[in-house]
Amino acid sequence: MENVVVLIVGAGPAALATAACLSQFSIPYVIVERECRSASLWRNRAYDRLKLHLAKEFCKSYSGMNVLVIGSGNSGMEIAYDLAAHGANTSIIIRSPIHVMTKELIRLGMTLAHHLPLNLVDNRLVMVANLIFGDLSRYGIRWPKMGPMILKSETGRSAVIDVGTAGLIRKGIIKVQGSISKIMGDIVEFQCSKNISFDAIVFATGYKSTTNIWLKNGENMLNGNGLPIKEYLNHWKGENGLYCAGLGWRGLAGIAADAKNIANDIKSVIGDMSG
Repeated sequence: MENVVVLIVGAGPAALATAACLSQFSIPYVIVERECRSASLWRNRAYDRLKLHLAKEFCKSYSGMNVLVIGSGNSGMEIAYDLAAHGANTSIIIRSPIHVMTKELIRLGMTLAHHLPLNLVDNRLVMVANLIFGDLSRYGIRWPKMGPMILKSETGRSAVIDVGTAGLIRKGIIKVQGSISKIMGDIVEFQCSKNISFDAIVFATGYKSTTNIWLKNGENMLNGNGLPIKEYLNHWKGENGLYCAGLGWRGLAGIAADAKNIANDIKSVIGDMSG
């Protein structure tokens, strides 16, 4: 331990990426993780098809049951698809406007973004998506005002990569419900005054940072929600040797950028101290 220069808290994707970048500079580090393995959320709480979001046992034991999925990001849409595919009577709540894209469209957009302004790329992506999926507004899916690439760049919100959920919604196999007024046991009351009984409710509403619970004196870097005070691109560095990786809401690409920035900065600091 006397040779350790960097302490990495957590062993998720952001931590492992940072560790890999530090290793390239031969900078000693140690990772602390409260679970018994790295990336425990991805390894232990995943379903068979994607191995990312939902505990796999919860995609099977719901055939014939009424299940409500709250949230329509990639996790919520994929969970709804898997539940419906396993015979659940599936409903979903889509609270915010979303872009529905294919994996090929996202790949095209990322390629074009190297050569064209994002607004032009977005125009092409939205045009093609409309041709593929048609008008989804009649099924309760609204498009954001920002295009998918600009939305990701400015807010960190990703487009939904469709795995077949949109088609099941169009066919009425997955039902889009309205906003919720309250939940009373297994009864969900919607704002339209409709009441429906569900056997299970899945909250796919994202997650919150818990850093503020265990990190003391980190107020100069993180706000009350445990997220960076500084805006994206400059968010990863705090004071007194504190850094944060993966809290910029920019997915795996953002994690990679954070890891490289942190490792380069630590290398520079060590160089200054040696000199």
